[in-house]
Amino acid sequence: MVCDAVGRTCRQAVARLLPDLRRELHLDFVIANGENAAAGRGITPAVADDMFRAGVDVITTGNHIWDQKEIIPYLDSRAPILRPLNFPPGAPGHGILQDGAVTVINLQGRVFMANIDCPFRAADQALAGLPPNSIVIVDMHAEATSEKLAMGWYLDGRVTAVLGTHTHVGTCDTRILPRGTAFVCDVGMTAARDSIIGDAVDDVLQRFLTAMPVRLQPATGPAILNSVLIDVDDQTGRARRIERVDREIDDQQS
Repeated sequence: MVCDAVGRTCRQAVARLLPDLRRELHLDFVIANGENAAAGRGITPAVADDMFRAGVDVITTGNHIWDQKEIIPYLDSRAPILRPLNFPPGAPGHGILQDGAVTVINLQGRVFMANIDCPFRAADQALAGLPPNSIVIVDMHAEATSEKLAMGWYLDGRVTAVLGTHTHVGTCDTRILPRGTAFVCDVGMTAARDSIIGDAVDDVLQRFLTAMPVRLQPATGPAILNSVLIDVDDQTGRARRIERVDREIDDQQS
């Protein structure tokens, strides 16, 4: 799983690095969180298609899914792009997708975020319709580390992996929980290395220093790609191993 894609720099990094990573690591399936891929806020159909061409199988999103209005009708198409499952009934799109042997569930937390439906109960409902020993990857898009950890423990033994997204800062807590679910609190970001969570440093500093509503632009320059690799036992659907996979593109390559 590749996270969180921010702006044009992320798309260049995915296009350049992912095909080689698929070959090098013998990847069977690639998920990417793309909710910031279009100019740092939301995603468009054209950007999603670029990511699919680069080798992404399923795109997950989060709280910025509605920021680019042209994506809304695309969410109801057959394209493999998700919005959080626990948006209230009637929201466009879907939050769970089965692609061959793999099911992907996209959830969004509520702590310090919009007070949408309960992600824990949404996960229960989604899993109730799946056969035992399924391969299920959960993108838990949340602000609070406690909420992401809680989801990991809540789903331990019931899903293959719970992978945290949203904060754009990769964490060093990759582990297999006691009942076989892989977990990481945050996968990280794919964006400009010299940035503040993907945005231009000067823009973010101006906002902090002046408390004015400064428009944030995605940073440019050398890119990093943060991801995690999961080795799955396809008989049990549980994870055997999870590890960070981080790459960088220097100035000359970008």
